[in-house]
Amino acid sequence: MQSLAMIDNWPVPAAAAAVVRADGTVSGSYGPASRRFPLASVTKPLAAYAVLVAYEEGAVELDEPAGPEGSTVRHLLAHTSGLAYDEHRVTAPPGTRRLYSNAGFEALGDHVTKATDIPFGEYLRQAVLEPLGMTSTTMGGSPARDGVSTVDDLVAFAAELQAPRLLDPRTVLEAMTVVHPGLAGILPGYGHQKSNDWGLGFEIRDSKSPHWTGGSSSPRTFGHFGQSGTFLWVDPDAGAACVALTDRDFGPWAVDAWPPFTDALLTELRAAG
Repeated sequence: MQSLAMIDNWPVPAAAAAVVRADGTVSGSYGPASRRFPLASVTKPLAAYAVLVAYEEGAVELDEPAGPEGSTVRHLLAHTSGLAYDEHRVTAPPGTRRLYSNAGFEALGDHVTKATDIPFGEYLRQAVLEPLGMTSTTMGGSPARDGVSTVDDLVAFAAELQAPRLLDPRTVLEAMTVVHPGLAGILPGYGHQKSNDWGLGFEIRDSKSPHWTGGSSSPRTFGHFGQSGTFLWVDPDAGAACVALTDRDFGPWAVDAWPPFTDALLTELRAAG
């Protein structure tokens, strides 16, 4: 795909990107696809998928208590537990506000570790990374931000999100469905959003503006971006997903560069049919 070459114009030392169709076909890849990049918060979708595997295995239930009092696994996945951004401190009752929380994902990791008696990083490896052949991906610390991966590996994960093999498709559909619709919250890097919709570990685009995906991205688009200058989105209406990894922290450059890049990709995908 010619549009992928737009990453050459990004003001970053290194970048790699790829597009994968819903049938698992890689439409294009550009840049050092086997280079390992820190994922920052793109770690969260991987962690969430491992939690959902634990749910399907019966190790945890989505509505069982986890995190602060009154909170559940579902609340933690959807950033509605009430935990603060980076502190294990309660700032709101569960289910009342969308408070994006690294602490919440760390609480999830602890919860799964206790339920399975397997350290969460190892559980993630066994449940998600190894079955998908993601041999270059590791998570050595926080389930919220300490993943390291490659474009090649994340292409396998993006294909899994579109045609699940590790989870029942109904579970994946639930993960991409808004939990507590209409809650206000802050989208990191983009400010307050009157309706800050999330599913189970995945941000859902809906009608958010401004946003890190494209102006032509469908409302059903879901995914995540990271403060290390990384993103992964899946657009079900386009039947495709995109992964982009860089080695420059998220900032105004990404706000300016990412949406036109995504729009160009979607235009090219639609033209190809």
